[in-house]
Formats: sequence, C-alpha cells, structure tokens
Amino acid sequence: MTLTAIADAVAVVTGAASGIGLATARALRKRGAHVVLADINADGLREASQRLQQEGDAQEHGKVLAVVTDVTVASQVEELMRQAAALDGGHLDLVVTSAGIGRGGSIDSFSAQDMEALLTINFMGTFHCVKAALPIMRRQGRGHFIFLSSVAGKLPVPALSGYCASKWAVRGFAAALRAELYGSGIGITTVYPSWVDTPMVHQAEADSQLLNIQALLTPEQVADEMIQAALHDRRDLTLAPDRDTALILQVMQQDPEKAEELMGRAFQQRLAQLQGSGQEQAS
Repeated sequence: MTLTAIADAVAVVTGAASGIGLATARALRKRGAHVVLADINADGLREASQRLQQEGDAQEHGKVLAVVTDVTVASQVEELMRQAAALDGGHLDLVVTSAGIGRGGSIDSFSAQDMEALLTINFMGTFHCVKAALPIMRRQGRGHFIFLSSVAGKLPVPALSGYCASKWAVRGFAAALRAELYGSGIGITTVYPSWVDTPMVHQAEADSQLLNIQALLTPEQVADEMIQAALHDRRDLTLAPDRDTALILQVMQQDPEKAEELMGRAFQQRLAQLQGSGQEQAS
C-alpha cells in the first residue's frame, strides 16, 4: 500500500485556503496528519491556518504549516515540498493537488489568456507538485498523490472547452505516471467530482444558466471520499450524484461519439431556450 495510515502522515494540500482544499486539510488533520497548507491567497491561507489551529492543538491532532505558494512557479513549489519534508523528520506521505480555477464561455469569445491560465494552473500546477515531491517519495520508497480532475476531465462539456482541456490533461498525466511508477510504492488517485459547492462554482454564476449548474456535492463529502480512496489505493474516484451526469458518463465510456452528440444537442436546446426567454423579456 502506498499510504497505510493518516495519523502522523505529512500531507501537502494546495488550494487550501478554501473549498475542497480546506476541507481536505481539515479532514486530514482530524485524523492525526500533519498538514501543510499551500495557496496563492495569503490572507485566505492565514485565516484557514488559524481556523485549523483553533480546532485542536498539535498534540491532539497534527501540526499545521501554511506556505504561500504559486503552484505555477516551480521554485515556489520546490520550497513548499522542502518545508513539508522538514516538518516531521523528513518524510512526505501525501500530496493533494486541489489548486485550480474554472472559466467557461463560447470558444468564439474565449481568450488565449484564459486558456493559458487554465492549463498553467490546473495542469502545470499538478506537474510542478509531482516534480518537487517525487524525489522525496522515491527516497523513502512510498507516497501518494491525489489529483483533482473533474467530471469535465471525462466528458465533452460545451462552453467549457478550456476547463475540459486542463482536466483531461490531468487525467492523461495521471494514467501515464501511474504506469511509469508501477512497483515504486508511489500511488496516484485521480478524483473526478461533479459540481461542488465551492467559491469557484459560485464565481461561475454568469455561466450557471447556460451550463445548468447544480452543485450537489459539498467540499466535506469530496474530502472524506478522497481520503478513503487514497487509503485503499484507488486509481479512480468519480463522484456524480446527479442522475444525468452519471448517465452521460456511462454513455461516454461505451460510445464517445454518441455522448458528444447527446451533449451537443442538449447544449443547443438549452441555448435556444435561453435566447427565447431573453427575447420574451425584451418584448
């Protein structure tokens, strides 16, 4: 097993100032892990660290370390992992890459800057974490990564082409890396949640009508499921509580061409419906 216990493990969590990252850090610490919180948001990170420390001291739960980190900068991620390994005697047991952004919109209006931001943060941030943590894990002969992808990393979602590209990239990277690390004692769990009630989803309110967003998962649910999946060395954790998403995932697995057709038709129908509603309001 690549991760046999949470108690006394050293765990790095990126994107830990809020959402799934914060919920995961809290869940890990409650189970006795020493947690290293990383985020580019210095104020949010400080608040998150203080909240965790107020929930129990280091003897009762685990140590808490906050490191302001831009996951797109390799040198900062290297320093993050160095500090994490020094926290409790040199070991690094778990890295959770939950730092990410979400941006949507028609490809006609989607900018190159938005596409670059999605790929740089969502994918390259994951890559930098692996590059910085892997040497430590190789030396100790064990370790585990949890990569946050999305159901958008398994589906062709209209008006989310950039986000899909970044999350499919995480999926492909994880699969190739698992094969490369076979037998090393280092595991990877890739997580594919549907919409989660996080600040990122709330920031997407402008697209919520077009994409028909329904956040049915909480960060706490995702965090608990991820930890259990890592302990069981699961490769794939897909969380799709809504029937429609679960169904299209099944279709995508069996007949990708049919899934693209169904999602495209549904999107065009939704677009026409919204356009008709807008014309009625204007008149």
